[in-house]
Amino acid sequence: MFQVENYSGDRKEGYELVIMQLQALVDGETNQIANLANASALLNQFLHGINWVGFYLTEGEGLVLGPFQGLPACVRIPFGKGVCGTAASKRETVLVEDVHLFPGHIACDAASESEIVVPIIKNDALIGVLDIDSPIKNRFDEVDQHYLEQFIATLTRYL
Repeated sequence: MFQVENYSGDRKEGYELVIMQLQALVDGETNQIANLANASALLNQFLHGINWVGFYLTEGEGLVLGPFQGLPACVRIPFGKGVCGTAASKRETVLVEDVHLFPGHIACDAASESEIVVPIIKNDALIGVLDIDSPIKNRFDEVDQHYLEQFIATLTRYL
């Protein structure tokens, strides 16, 4: 396996291969936890410069920790709070170049400097969010956003 950024082709092609690998991993599996666990492990293996990748799932008036790779994390996040809660309440991807400048940022890992959160929506219902943190400022860009949204669109078909 390869890391997206170390792939000999361009980064976009690397992401496309990761999405194909995701589909192969989850095809035929209907268990949500198993599919989310494998998806987080796949992203953890392929993305460099990250310190946390995982899912928060909708529960009541907020999000609860789901499958992830990384250090222990915040267990519950209210809608509208922090980057995850904001992405969930707005139902749109939030890309943060410097988490210290994000109003109300929830610091689960002091090493995190940037973050991207992609909402997971199926049949107009918010299932949760994909959350990826990096110890590098400005780690994520529009290419990451585009392909992570495609990654989530593929995954959502199996949730």
